[in-house]
Amino acid sequence: MTEDIHTTAGKIEDLRKRLDEAVHAGSARAIEKQHAKGKMTARERIEKLVDAGSFTELDEFARHRSVNFGMQDSRPYGDGVVTGYGTVDGRTIAVFSQDFTVMGGSLGEVFGEKIVKLMDFALKNGIPLVGINDSGGARIQEGVVSLGRYGEIFRRNARSSGVIPQISLILGPCAGGAVYSPAMTDFTIMVNETSHMFITGPEVIKTVTGEEVGMEELGGAHTHSAKTGNSHYLAESEDDAIDYVKALLSYLPSNNMDEAPILGATESDEVTPLDKSLDLLIPDSPNQPYDIKKVIEAILDESEFLEVQSLFAPNIVIGFGRIEGRSVGVVANQPLQLAGTLNIDASEKAARFVRTCDAYGIPIITLVDVPGFLPGTDQEWNGIIRRGAKLLYAYGEASVPMVTLITRKAYGGAYDVMGSKHLGADINLAWPTAQIAVMGAQGAVNILYRKELSDAKDPEKLRKELITNYEDTLANPYLAAERGFIDAVIEPSQTRSYITKALRTLRNKRDILPARKHGNIPL
Repeated sequence: MTEDIHTTAGKIEDLRKRLDEAVHAGSARAIEKQHAKGKMTARERIEKLVDAGSFTELDEFARHRSVNFGMQDSRPYGDGVVTGYGTVDGRTIAVFSQDFTVMGGSLGEVFGEKIVKLMDFALKNGIPLVGINDSGGARIQEGVVSLGRYGEIFRRNARSSGVIPQISLILGPCAGGAVYSPAMTDFTIMVNETSHMFITGPEVIKTVTGEEVGMEELGGAHTHSAKTGNSHYLAESEDDAIDYVKALLSYLPSNNMDEAPILGATESDEVTPLDKSLDLLIPDSPNQPYDIKKVIEAILDESEFLEVQSLFAPNIVIGFGRIEGRSVGVVANQPLQLAGTLNIDASEKAARFVRTCDAYGIPIITLVDVPGFLPGTDQEWNGIIRRGAKLLYAYGEASVPMVTLITRKAYGGAYDVMGSKHLGADINLAWPTAQIAVMGAQGAVNILYRKELSDAKDPEKLRKELITNYEDTLANPYLAAERGFIDAVIEPSQTRSYITKALRTLRNKRDILPARKHGNIPL
């Protein structure tokens, strides 16, 4: 029996019906198709992300006001996006989840209003914002108001940048203007063979240019994780993607005025077998590679390292870890890839990460083994000067605690770029295997002793002697240490202890920057 709508009991029953209608806004057939693709619904994704029972929905009864193209005949509650707040590991976040089962998750006026309102709420309350994207794009039937709402979202992305962490999950299509909001957030996560991002799709490209390309190749998760760098993590499933977001949030503060969570804080200066293994890590030959991740794992708590953009520009490694329970960001040259050289992609990847850490008050540890910048016309013509300068700018601007360790090579301008004392690093360390010089011994000898080598009866024997002399005289850490560019030359097994003590001391660091509106990074 239905209660009279004019009674209190009737009004409560009516509310419950409306709430049920809002929760089941998508048709059963649409939900079935979503599940058949291996995808969760918008609400299922939120439930997976937040702590059980913690989600509070906002604007559940909002719906569109359009009467174009028969839109007035279908006005589902929520308008195709679920917005609200909840907790992840007990910490409050704001979250929106686009619902592909309702009008293809297309963004209209009210849909956009809900996201804008949530973004304002997150910024006002200093809480991270997680956006779950699964949308067909702008709602064509609503015309320019859809575009206007996109613009308002972009503006808030910019205003929130560096104030609250913004994370984008791409769990379906994200095309056209919609791609710019995730691009402006701090981190973007995509799912292999599920997520797609592009400005213009395969059909438009074929029509305009005649080029044939598949959707996966053009804008799939692997493309954006390995080629473009737009994706910070390539997940194998939606569960994997959401778990990565949870892990990421655990390293980040709620806002730029808070500290990141301190987890499992313990103080120990005892040298472990893992520490001692570093004494044997560097090969005797400077041309033989090794895995820099072994150094990273040795200095972090429980050897836990959350790598970011692992497939993009693998010649530099970036990611988060903890030392004495406190979040740190790690930037490290990887000798296993391109000998650890810096190229355009590596420079931009590291620069973005350094600025992210600096924005949220996370100390930066830099591990250096860099023979220089990658040579070639491709790099020069594509702007290595300007784009490589981004990394210089990022380090030079950073005011968080910075500790740098040179493990082996630090040649030429790349020495300066990689968190040098000259750019403002607080503590600079070096192993005895460090080679800090204008260039490597081979190249230097060929330039300095060109005439002697050409006149020598046995040039190879002389070259070997000259290389040894150069390495003993210049390619070592002691010349830099004499001048205070290196604060200490340490045994590799002492690395964790030195870095830990440095970070303890730097916790109260104060760096006063000159007054300005903002810098002008070489974009």
